[in-house]
Amino acid sequence: MLWSAAGTFFLSLGVVGIAVPLLPTTPFLLLAAACYLRGSARMHTWLMTNKYFGQYLKDYRAGRGMPRKAKIGTVSLLWIGIVISAVFATSSTIVRIGLFVVAMVVTIHIITLKTKKETSSV
Repeated sequence: MLWSAAGTFFLSLGVVGIAVPLLPTTPFLLLAAACYLRGSARMHTWLMTNKYFGQYLKDYRAGRGMPRKAKIGTVSLLWIGIVISAVFATSSTIVRIGLFVVAMVVTIHIITLKTKKETSSV
């Protein structure tokens, strides 16, 4: 039961991380999958076959990477969120530097991931 609760907690953080630039999505989704694997076979299966997260998690865990469009979209949204946060959410130079350091590290991580070939739907 504790594993399932932890999985739900990490899944929630991962979902919030989609919209919040400083909250990483992938590590929380991977933690959720690991917790569900130990706590609830039904929830693990649901997450791994989920329409939004399933293929992404499978590809990431298998080292297949992410499609170029997803990389571009992720990095673009990351930087838009960071710039908006740095300009409107804080006046602290230290916090702004921290925001940009986190953005750089995440950008480097995403860029260095293998680029998955996109399949044609025709």
